[in-house]
Amino acid sequence: MLTSRTFLKRTRAGAVMKVVREHYLREDIACGAAACEQCGQQPGEPRLEAQPSGAASSLCPAPHYLLPDTNVLLHQIDILEDPVITNVIVLQTVLQEVRKRSAPVYKRIRDVIANPEKHFYSFTNEHHRETYIEQEQGETANDRNDKAIRVAAKWYDEHLKKINDEETIQVILLTNDRNNKEKAVEEGLTAYTCEEYIKSLIANPDLVDRLACVSDEGKEIESGRIIFSEHLPLSKLQQGIKSGIYFQGTFRANRDNYLEATVWVHGDTEENKELKSSVSKNMLRPSGRVVGIIKRNWRPFCGMLSKSQIKEARRHLFTPADRRIPRIRIETRQSSALEGQRIIVAIDGWPRNSRYPNGHFVKNLGTAGDKETETEVLLLEHDVPHQAFSQAVLSFLPKMPWSITEEDMKFREDLRYLCVCSVDPPGCTDIDDALHCRELENGNLEVGVHIADVSHFIRPGNALDQESAKRGTTVYLCEKRIDMVPELLSSNLCSLRSNVDRFAFSCIWEMNHNAEILKTRFTKSVINSKASLTYAEAQMRIDSSSMKDDITTSLRGLNKLAKILKKRRIDNGALTLSSPEVRFHIDSETHDPIDLQTKELKETNSMVEEFMLLANISVAKKIHEEFSEYALLRKHPAPPPSNYDILVKAAKSKNLEIKTDSAKALADTLDKAESPDFPYLNTLLRILATRCMMQAVYFCSGMDNDFHHYGLASPIYTHFTSPIRRYADIIVHRLLAVAIQADSTYPELTDKHKLADLCKNLNYRHKMAQYAQRASVAFHTQLFFKNKGVVNEEAYILFVRKNAIVVLIPKYGLEGTVFFEEKDKPKPNLNYNDEVPSLTVEKTTFYTFDKVKVNIMLDASNIQHQKIRMALVEPKILGSDVPNQTTELSTNSEPEKKKKKLKK
Repeated sequence: MLTSRTFLKRTRAGAVMKVVREHYLREDIACGAAACEQCGQQPGEPRLEAQPSGAASSLCPAPHYLLPDTNVLLHQIDILEDPVITNVIVLQTVLQEVRKRSAPVYKRIRDVIANPEKHFYSFTNEHHRETYIEQEQGETANDRNDKAIRVAAKWYDEHLKKINDEETIQVILLTNDRNNKEKAVEEGLTAYTCEEYIKSLIANPDLVDRLACVSDEGKEIESGRIIFSEHLPLSKLQQGIKSGIYFQGTFRANRDNYLEATVWVHGDTEENKELKSSVSKNMLRPSGRVVGIIKRNWRPFCGMLSKSQIKEARRHLFTPADRRIPRIRIETRQSSALEGQRIIVAIDGWPRNSRYPNGHFVKNLGTAGDKETETEVLLLEHDVPHQAFSQAVLSFLPKMPWSITEEDMKFREDLRYLCVCSVDPPGCTDIDDALHCRELENGNLEVGVHIADVSHFIRPGNALDQESAKRGTTVYLCEKRIDMVPELLSSNLCSLRSNVDRFAFSCIWEMNHNAEILKTRFTKSVINSKASLTYAEAQMRIDSSSMKDDITTSLRGLNKLAKILKKRRIDNGALTLSSPEVRFHIDSETHDPIDLQTKELKETNSMVEEFMLLANISVAKKIHEEFSEYALLRKHPAPPPSNYDILVKAAKSKNLEIKTDSAKALADTLDKAESPDFPYLNTLLRILATRCMMQAVYFCSGMDNDFHHYGLASPIYTHFTSPIRRYADIIVHRLLAVAIQADSTYPELTDKHKLADLCKNLNYRHKMAQYAQRASVAFHTQLFFKNKGVVNEEAYILFVRKNAIVVLIPKYGLEGTVFFEEKDKPKPNLNYNDEVPSLTVEKTTFYTFDKVKVNIMLDASNIQHQKIRMALVEPKILGSDVPNQTTELSTNSEPEKKKKKLKK
């Protein structure tokens, strides 16, 4: 032990705790060099190569290891990840500082260290007797760390000379800090800036493009007049926030118009409350300006290169796919090769005297418009983790062949005798749930929902669990599925396929014939599904007069009970909403969409849904009963009354009244809102009602008082029924297992702050997955119409705006906007009525829900932002030649979001 420090710390609960920190130094920490026999290397430990096989450098032709300082690692991670860069020593001092300053970069460098092909070695210099140094009096932490890096580099230099005097491996210190470099050279070290070293790699000139564009000591890269005013220093920001002069919040740019944004103010201070009350009184939203940035959320961006017109130019502009992001200036020698390609660029900084931020080229994704490339872009743009599962993750999978053991059965019930079956969409391989229904001797019915026991295979805290928690959800694209868990589990060992033994978590009710629950029990079980059916196959069995086997009898019993349960739910105020979902028929050879139609829902869809809802509610009650502070639940907030304005006005235009005082009132009036001569009207109203809703979210019961699920009219709800594709369900399974004493607890399970953080990530991942899925539908819709040419179809007006109508085409579930204004064209006479939503164009008036005819075509003039355009065919505009166009159905965001500015 070298030092011991004692200090007092206040806990979250308010108690004072004494903390003693002791710093120990050792002499047995290995250098990591494979050729070193002095240091005791652990078997399988990552090692620096005995003969470094990295790229040849004109500055240092001899074999060498690289030792980057903190700023190089933070800013040049794209360089360090390249396969060319190998044999790198990453110091503990550097790793600790990176962890504090950038969690994403820290994760990336840990992944690189874990890759044996890269030969990166993490050296614990802070606990090595010969490399640890104390901070001197008056010395800043930054200066002390710089000195610690130089001391470690010096130790390596001397240590490696002892291995082989004839062919010594050099250590090169990489630093972009001029002062640190000068001191290193004075101390006899070999030190270069990252740029100097990368430019010296003769055989790899392309790496220069990936250098981050960072200025030395914060100086501006370019001269010129100041365009942007400087942000306030952090000290002034903190004072201003504390005094209530400034408000801290999350900046969110408008998806439709990058010139508009909102800031969601954090916290609930008295000042914030007054702000909120003044807003509600005046019905106005306050406006402000950004005076400082506390934390940036920059990420690599996908897009395309806009090549400079100047011959031999190296500086070019990059146009991101996300239109909220400004163009980025990058330097590249590959501009000709990168034209027409989708590439990734990272932002390095934004000088106050430049109209554009500076960045650097990261990666070429492939040709724009190519299916694989565009899928990669939409996954990256929506932050969907989709890399292959690492060996560390795969190492925690069960070894095959897998079989059930006696130990496995200790806390399980053998339910293989039951006539269990699953009902899913066609082609489903990740089968989460199965059902059974049978009559008991006492005349009552036993109904069971059996859910894949994923938590048996994924144990808390291991690499498999951490990766599943990070991914949060499986993402379903039109042609591809991004699994939350490896395929061995998702499509095999956890999937409740027919005629194989599978572990399940069963929720079993005893019911009377009126679907009233008499008893509920939960048990871990083993089941053997007797059939894996599609919705259509299950429906055919139920409707068949000749089939009377056990599976069909079970399905009929379930269907009968489900109808009673659904009616009871709706009577209690649950909403039945609608959204136009589509299904693509894909060509088996080209994999292009050849047909596009809205999904048809059958009775059996509703049957499965009812029992999943019931299981989720039953489990929510149980885990909250056992863990009142630590239950993971799901709530659906009631929308603010103003959200319903558009729905109420639209219904009023058809002489219908929609009441929105409660979910029950809304459900009842939607049921009555029908027109004999317009049967599709009710569906349109329900689609519109869906747009008024808030997002359902996961939350920790100990951190919230409002549990209510508005859409389901349920006082409590959770997710239990899909653990193969949702991580929330895995946590719920763990809570339920502890509640029924089928498994043991662990500290993180009963830490509500950690659970709240987990819920935050899950809500984000689910939202991004939803956006990615919609973008995938939009892209495949574009492919479909690319092959179709111009198509005429009937449509209904969903919304009228001041300069446009938003239409829905039921056949394709496709939504678009027909604009009546176009740049450089004569502006028609437009008259908008907000009270009874209508738009008069010249002498033709359009009302919400009117039927129109439009032609649809793909506009591929901008390869990065291809769009579906619609032109009005019927009714004809009387009195003028009016341009008829739509916004794009873009692959970069939700289809219903409009890129062209709508006048609202």
